[in-house]
Amino acid sequence: MPVMADPERPDPDRLLQQVQQDEARARRGRLKIFFGASAGVGKTYAMLAAARAAHAQGAVLVVGLVETHGRSETEAMARDLPRLPLRAVPYRDRTLQEFDLDAALAWARGQPDPLVLLDELAHSNAAGSRHPKRWQDVEELLAAGVDVWSTMNVQHLESLNDIVSGITGIRVWETVPDRLFDEADDVVVVDLPPDELLARLKAGKVYLPQQAEKAAANFFRKGNLLALRELALRRTADRVDDEMQAWRRRSSVQSVWPNREALLACVGAGDSGEKVVRACARLAAQLDVPWHAVHVETPAVHRLPPRHREQALRVLKLAQELGATVATPSAPEAATALVRYAREHNLARLVIGRTNRRWPWQRSAADRVAELADDLDVVQVALPASTRDRPAHASSAFAGAATAGEIQWGGYAAAIVACGATALLATPLLGLLELTNIVMMFLLAVVGIGWVYGRGPALLAAFLGVGLFDFFFVRPRFTFAVSDVQYVVTFAVMFVVALAIGQLTAGLKVQAEAATQREHRMRSLYEMSRDLSAALMPEQVAEIGARFLAAEFDARSTVLAADEHDRLVPLPGGNAAVDDAVAQWAFDRGEPAGFGTDTLAASACLVLPLKAPMRLRGVLAVQPAERATLGPDQRRLLDTCASLLAISLERIHYIDVARASTVQIESERLRNSLLSAISHDLRTPLAALVGLADTLAMTAPRLPPAQAEVTGAIRESALRMNAMVGNLLDMARLEAGAVPMRCEWQPLEEVVGSALAACGPALQGRQVRVTLADELPLLHLDAVLFERVLVNLLENAAKYTPAGSAVEITASASSSSVAIVVDDHGPGLPPGREEALFDKFERGSKESATPGVGLGLAISRAIVQAHGGTIRGENRPGPLGIAGARFTIELPRGSPPVDDGSAAASDGV
Repeated sequence: MPVMADPERPDPDRLLQQVQQDEARARRGRLKIFFGASAGVGKTYAMLAAARAAHAQGAVLVVGLVETHGRSETEAMARDLPRLPLRAVPYRDRTLQEFDLDAALAWARGQPDPLVLLDELAHSNAAGSRHPKRWQDVEELLAAGVDVWSTMNVQHLESLNDIVSGITGIRVWETVPDRLFDEADDVVVVDLPPDELLARLKAGKVYLPQQAEKAAANFFRKGNLLALRELALRRTADRVDDEMQAWRRRSSVQSVWPNREALLACVGAGDSGEKVVRACARLAAQLDVPWHAVHVETPAVHRLPPRHREQALRVLKLAQELGATVATPSAPEAATALVRYAREHNLARLVIGRTNRRWPWQRSAADRVAELADDLDVVQVALPASTRDRPAHASSAFAGAATAGEIQWGGYAAAIVACGATALLATPLLGLLELTNIVMMFLLAVVGIGWVYGRGPALLAAFLGVGLFDFFFVRPRFTFAVSDVQYVVTFAVMFVVALAIGQLTAGLKVQAEAATQREHRMRSLYEMSRDLSAALMPEQVAEIGARFLAAEFDARSTVLAADEHDRLVPLPGGNAAVDDAVAQWAFDRGEPAGFGTDTLAASACLVLPLKAPMRLRGVLAVQPAERATLGPDQRRLLDTCASLLAISLERIHYIDVARASTVQIESERLRNSLLSAISHDLRTPLAALVGLADTLAMTAPRLPPAQAEVTGAIRESALRMNAMVGNLLDMARLEAGAVPMRCEWQPLEEVVGSALAACGPALQGRQVRVTLADELPLLHLDAVLFERVLVNLLENAAKYTPAGSAVEITASASSSSVAIVVDDHGPGLPPGREEALFDKFERGSKESATPGVGLGLAISRAIVQAHGGTIRGENRPGPLGIAGARFTIELPRGSPPVDDGSAAASDGV
């Protein structure tokens, strides 16, 4: 429960955060993004035009990299600006020109306010670069104090990637985190109406004519451009709204600016809160605006029975389900807190329940809000008569506030006893003390009652104190009459002071309790974080989480971690009664389930998914001791606990992965070194053995049949051993990257024919059916290496299938790739191990009479991946089960790929 603070006092935590952000911003460079809806709107041109203007005014800048895409206007705009030399990066059989990050940092060193122009923020750097993405280069420049100007399209925002692909039908793989866009110092929207953009495209000002025609038929359809334009403008409007809110907070602006409609529903602890929330939700849906729901926790609310607060929390939960942003601030008065919240979030319209005045001097909620803020609109919701006519609590300032709770008879009895005891104690001291000191004793009693029992008993203590002081200590004594009219003023002042002290004391007590509770929770979270940072086993994480939840919520808990097969396994130390179905549902969908939610609410446990940055790590099951509704603050605390547990589990996982990877890398290095050394040492005697076997074979006609048979066996074994040694050497060279790629444009028919010729002896007696689609494109590949892939697959088919069974090779082309399929009619692949067979030294059966060491498929995958393709194995289903094995190779159609309009989606990248 947050601390109740002065509504007019700035939040010290926010001020500290602002100072820290300003200090960090002062050390970093500034990022300016030229933002557009699609390629061709003129982002690069606008950036260069602004750079030329800044350069003319004396700005120190340099062009790090600009993609002109052959546009003459853009090239002319960049011609006179200073440039950094690009870095040549070898990539396969060609050389790419990439941005030189080190050169930019060296140039900026010592320059006053350096500025680097770096086009296409979402670009993927070539392999071997320091960072895989260009936006990571930008972050390093900003961290070094270098200003950066860059460009990007709306489809490159990570959060909008799936939306754009759904609109255009083209998936964009190069994305930028929304965080970078939101943290940019300036965003310039470069907009162009769709008709003008299509005219530019048709005129060849965006792409070459042959590319423009395909782009217009795919990505650059007018409907797509309209939708992307709306997304870009909406996203920019959201960012501008956030900037405006931040400026208002920094400048301590109190008034509400109705620049953007938003609603605030005022939720009380009574029966009317639900209707207020539903009315506000309907109004927000009609206006298509965001809305908030707030329940203010005043000292009066804390004195109510628990059922009233639970009812308010249920209403807040309903509001959250209806799309509201909920909050539960604490304040001495509800109306003041509502006005402050509305001003902080720039909410111009409050939705509040209509109440009737029971007494002429009472003010309604709308009156109180209007008195505090005449710049807010108040919408009053009609309430049922049973609710509207119910007398509101004296301290409530909004509709739906709780009615007076159960009378605290113990507090009132204590007030009577305390005042009577004070009178008895002061009576013997009447001759020794002045009347003013006796008044102080009664005021002290009021303070004590107010601190322990709250406002009501303190009010009674103030009234009794005045009466007892008059009766026992003011002349004439033992009567309520007074001899001096001045005592009337004394009684009035005493009563007012006692009443004020009682009220303040009760409020301070609530604040002190809230501060203590908040400090306790923060300390517990800190201790939990500290313990989790030192945990090295998942069992320790579960134990730390259980200890925290037991201390803070008096709840039992169990952590169920996901194994490598995404099966939930309970970690030791859990004591909650977990329903496996509820836990699995929460894990599969990544959403809370069970108690307190709308999914499987009858469960005894609340199940929270453990969402780590990379993936779900399991679920946390929490079983409260009592089935009480959790408030927003408690739910946020639970979510924070779940996040900390998930991050710790992921950290431990990657520690294990790093340890295993280190061991595996070292083992692979040693094994490759050993295999390379052994293979080289074996090549010479094997070559001699093959030569001698060939010599003996030449004399075979003159040898007896038995010796000729032995000679043939020696030659066959030597050749097989030589092939195995060759495979070992090839695998070692492939992993070391020492195999040069000599890619040329090749027809697939020739490569398949060469592979069949090389496998002639192995395929003898088998029917090989080859079906290649018409108009297959030329493939950019190394014919010798790719022939090796097909040979390995065909030899596997010959080894592991019955003699005389057929082998089928088919090939087909799609818009972006060519698929080559090799089918056999054998027993198929071991179920569940299809992917493992591509590992080194893996075979279908550990104990097999079939010769081989399990390197053929590993070599094939390495070669295919070197060509930018993929290879996978699977079993072909048949009427009686498995009909045979199938290996599918997918290769890109060419390098560079044929433009089908998708280039527009990545702005030429």
